[in-house]
Amino acid sequence: MTAVSVGSGKFHFQVVPDWGRFPPGYECDDIAAVTTDSAGRVYVFNRGQHPVVIFDGEGQFLGSWGEGQFVHAHSIQIGPDDSLYCTDDCDHTVRKYTADGRLLMKLGVSGKASDTGIIDSDYRTIRKGGGPPFHRPTDLAVAPDGTLFVADGYRNARVHRFSADGKLLHSWGSPGVEPGQFNVPHGIAIDSAARVYVADRENSRIQIFSLSGEFLAQWTGLARPTEIFIDAQDNVFVTELGWKAGVFPWQVPPPNATFGCLSIFDLKGGLQARWGGGNDPTAPGEFFAPHDVWVDGAGDVYVCEVLKSAGFNRDLLPRDGHSLQKFIRIQ
Repeated sequence: MTAVSVGSGKFHFQVVPDWGRFPPGYECDDIAAVTTDSAGRVYVFNRGQHPVVIFDGEGQFLGSWGEGQFVHAHSIQIGPDDSLYCTDDCDHTVRKYTADGRLLMKLGVSGKASDTGIIDSDYRTIRKGGGPPFHRPTDLAVAPDGTLFVADGYRNARVHRFSADGKLLHSWGSPGVEPGQFNVPHGIAIDSAARVYVADRENSRIQIFSLSGEFLAQWTGLARPTEIFIDAQDNVFVTELGWKAGVFPWQVPPPNATFGCLSIFDLKGGLQARWGGGNDPTAPGEFFAPHDVWVDGAGDVYVCEVLKSAGFNRDLLPRDGHSLQKFIRIQ
């Protein structure tokens, strides 16, 4: 097979063919999130019967846990002590686990959502920022001081800040398009200067805040960003869903609508590299519904997709698409 390279400028990668093959009975078309620990193990959070599947860096299966514990996998993040934070949007909770699956803490109340006034899952009908408890939370980020930030989410328009031991400290945000408002805050990350980045998906922008929620800046012109990862050099990796997957019935895609892509920005919002957005989302290095991105200690990139919920269930995609891709850094 011919090697496929992607990227540009100082960011060049090679696609690893068929990385991370699931053993029989573990396959899943909806991979919501991926993260790696200090030992290089890769944790794949998915919506199958084995929610947390673990691989080594070469893609060899190591094991799984979480069976029967989750309603709907959405996000997984690693803490500085290698603890794992799993966001279950349909359970309205975020749970902290040890690397081998022992529950340490839960934020939110299972099955209990805050009252935001939303009607029929239409984020345009949210009347107020609620919670916690959450209403379909989407992601969590750990700040340098150990505090936790939760993006909340599909049926809310808030960010919540918790102490490391789970005490609510502060919340901000409301529905809308103005600075500090959100329409589906979907991903969240924190840079080395302790600034909070929120992927404001349906406003097609990234908003940047202080730890206390003060609005600092925004980057516009993105195509429905879903997740943000900021590496040790403060390069900002963003998955963009694009306008051909997961489109709500009331949305009208722009004339130049593309499939999803991965973009790399500097801290000023300058685009450094981008790939994807081609006409064949099943091709190596292309994307249909990119949902999460992670960069490991070696600088290699992982991107996962929710093909079933965004594609197969709507007859938008053939079943030979890829749910997880690894890109090895070559420059």
